[in-house]
Amino acid sequence: MPESIVTIERHIIDQERQFPDATGAFSSILYDLALAGKLISREVRKAGLVDIIGKTGGTNVHGETVKKLDVFAHDVIYKALDHCGHLCVMASEEAEDVLPIPDQFHTGNYVLLYDPLDGSSNIDVNVTVGTIFSIHRKVSEGERGTIEDCLQPGFRQIAAGYVVYGSSTMLVYTTGHGVHGFTLDPSIGEFLLSHPNIRMPEPGKRIYSVNEGNEGRWSNQQKRLIRHLKGLDGGKTKSFSGRYIGSMVADIHRTLMYGGLFMYPADRKSPRGKLRLLYECSPMAMIVNEAGGRAIDGTRDILSISPESLHERSPLYIGSKEYVDLAERILSEEVDGDVAA
Repeated sequence: MPESIVTIERHIIDQERQFPDATGAFSSILYDLALAGKLISREVRKAGLVDIIGKTGGTNVHGETVKKLDVFAHDVIYKALDHCGHLCVMASEEAEDVLPIPDQFHTGNYVLLYDPLDGSSNIDVNVTVGTIFSIHRKVSEGERGTIEDCLQPGFRQIAAGYVVYGSSTMLVYTTGHGVHGFTLDPSIGEFLLSHPNIRMPEPGKRIYSVNEGNEGRWSNQQKRLIRHLKGLDGGKTKSFSGRYIGSMVADIHRTLMYGGLFMYPADRKSPRGKLRLLYECSPMAMIVNEAGGRAIDGTRDILSISPESLHERSPLYIGSKEYVDLAERILSEEVDGDVAA
């Protein structure tokens, strides 16, 4: 038996004790997010047994077909936190506008942004999916939160995390004081500390992750980067292996644990990128940066970008610092003519 079993509740309390002025509000938000993660995990594991995979018949704000589990995850998170009295406003990838706190509930000084079910198109083939969340402090005047509170650059996040629903359910989060991972023990219904103080291996495994089906729409610099990683440009460095799951949470979780480079570049079809800055890029960037890695949009650090809209998109290069630095250098070089496929 281990000498000490640390639940996520105990860990959050221990972290809170480092700040004598803490009110407990922030800790309460994290508890509620962990509870929502348990509820979503239960439904994800039932997806192959009940009619939860079927389409709702509607589309989300991005024109993508919404599945029932997407709606369930969105509602679970909102309802788990709308009444706690610690949030002033929320925003979800599945909702077009901000999500106000109902008038009958008190509000607080925090803001929650979340992607309720990243990778949901993979549910029906049993591929790992996940939930991503980001927490900011309120910056607007007045009691109720506004869109101003949601449109903050990533460096102002006070916490970020994700829950990955795979062979086991794991919650990973940071408050800027290390990255910690908790695995759900279904026999007791508790998240237990399994990965304390996660540090990304540097430089880590030589793995790159990207959807190469989009290569025909890539810039010449992006094509050159991939050729370099494959060892096809005449360089003497050892080539990388390719690993692409197609679920961002799963791909970045692997990158966090093993090292490597995950990319979702801009292309002719999506010149501003495809991933959402507020719900995907910024929270993952905070986690990876805190673990010793780096995240950029190709030229800028992700955490430095000031969003202009709730559903703003961005390219993303994230992973081991050495590999992200390499990508930044190659992407900045001028390339004449087309690069052979």
